[in-house]
Amino acid sequence: MCSCQQHSTTTSAVTPAPGRAISFRVEDMACGHCAGAIKQAVEGKVPGTSVTADPGAKLVSVQGSADVAAIRSAITAAGYTPVEELVG
Repeated sequence: MCSCQQHSTTTSAVTPAPGRAISFRVEDMACGHCAGAIKQAVEGKVPGTSVTADPGAKLVSVQGSADVAAIRSAITAAGYTPVEELVG
C-alpha cells in the first residue's frame, strides 16, 4: 500500500485504453504514486502489456495480455488488492 503521504483528492483525466483490455477495480489505489507503482509492477512482470491506472476511478486497465492470473499477481505483489475483474 502507498506510503507517499501525498494523496490528493483531485483526479486527472485518463484516456481509456483502446481495444480490448482487462480491467480491475483496485480500491486501495489512492494516488498517482500508487498508480505508478501498479503500472510499473504489471508492465515489468507481464511482458508486452500497456497499463492505464486511474486512482480517481480506482480502475487499472491492461492491454497486451490475456493472462488474468499474472496481472492479478503483479498488482498484488505491488501491495494492492485487485477486487473485481472487468473484461472489455
